[in-house]
Amino acid sequence: MSANVYSVKDLLVGTRYVSRSTRGEIVSAEEHPKAVWYEGCDTYLVEVRKDTGGYTFRTVAVKVGA
Repeated sequence: MSANVYSVKDLLVGTRYVSRSTRGEIVSAEEHPKAVWYEGCDTYLVEVRKDTGGYTFRTVAVKVGA
């Protein structure tokens, strides 16, 4: 039996992003280049293609493990 193995980056790309100021689709993701820390989370810098046109970058915290 084989299993599909996905990285967090793979799972973020193509996901819908919604916040108070921006809505769109995540088109790229990478581990955050600066020391952004949330307890029990990994942080990613994501590029979002906005519904209204254009692109923006946002920081996303992802809880890893149980």
